[in-house]
Amino acid sequence: MGIIERYLQNIRSVKRYSERTVCIYEDVLRHFLAVTFGTDDVSDEDIVDSLTVPFLRQYEVNLLDDQKMVPKTVSLHLSVLSGFCRFLVKEGVIQSNPVRLVPKPKVEKRLPDFFRNEALEKYFEETQCYASQEYLDAFCENPDCASAKDIYERRLSRLVVLCLYSMGIRRSELIGLNIGDVDFGRKIVIVVGKGKKMREIPLMPSLCEEILLYLKAVEALMGGMRSLKEPLLVTYSGRRLYPVYVDRAVKSELGGRKDMTARKSPHVLRHTLATELMNGDADLNSIKELLGHSSLATTQVYTHNTFARLKNIYELAHPRAKNGGKHGD
Repeated sequence: MGIIERYLQNIRSVKRYSERTVCIYEDVLRHFLAVTFGTDDVSDEDIVDSLTVPFLRQYEVNLLDDQKMVPKTVSLHLSVLSGFCRFLVKEGVIQSNPVRLVPKPKVEKRLPDFFRNEALEKYFEETQCYASQEYLDAFCENPDCASAKDIYERRLSRLVVLCLYSMGIRRSELIGLNIGDVDFGRKIVIVVGKGKKMREIPLMPSLCEEILLYLKAVEALMGGMRSLKEPLLVTYSGRRLYPVYVDRAVKSELGGRKDMTARKSPHVLRHTLATELMNGDADLNSIKELLGHSSLATTQVYTHNTFARLKNIYELAHPRAKNGGKHGD
């Protein structure tokens, strides 16, 4: 097994990175070899010889100037190479991490996008009919009729948006939920996050009720009860949801709304909950635990949105701010 394969095995089984993350890391490492050598079929000796500051700096310039990658993407490539080098240092293959001596491109800090709570509440109010008992009854009468798929997918798409916003979970976490992860008695859901870390998230009674009604729709679609180990959310064909389906559901539900100017993505719904909790004076550590962040620094980015809101209120309300600080008492 080559050193790249050993590294990928390490982050997969020891560090327990998600399979998607492992694939991204492998793509970056193969890309580095392809740019440096013209092929990714390189011996371990040549790989080690290429891990020098000049080679790495040349690779960075290639990404920025020739391939026109944005600084954030280039920083990701360097971070992956840095992790690979740290692994090789621990393995005794190299003595130090050369990536530390390569300056990363300056990345413009960008505040997380979020939707206004009023706009989301208006959306949920307008789509309430799709989550109703009447809508369920219409579906259960004939789940195989021509309009059944549209009825089912409207209910599912709304529930996708509601779960992402109400729980603040990642797209991958939503997809990974099984029926047994929801404890309707305690009104909690058990989520497996990054690094296979588990956390409990409280559920609102209204969300519990909506999930239960949705599960009845799935039972009618599948023709019977399902086991607790089966996926919580499934497509009309009975498959577990997948990333593109979730993305499309969010875009189809929120796209075209003039009261929502932020990017229509699952992660923006997560950002929205975090921002609302921060604006509601929730404890920073509590938000960190709810979101499943490994570091408090990751959670603190939402304080910038809170400060921006406070600054706006200040400028609108403070008597001296209104006139630019002139002639105020």
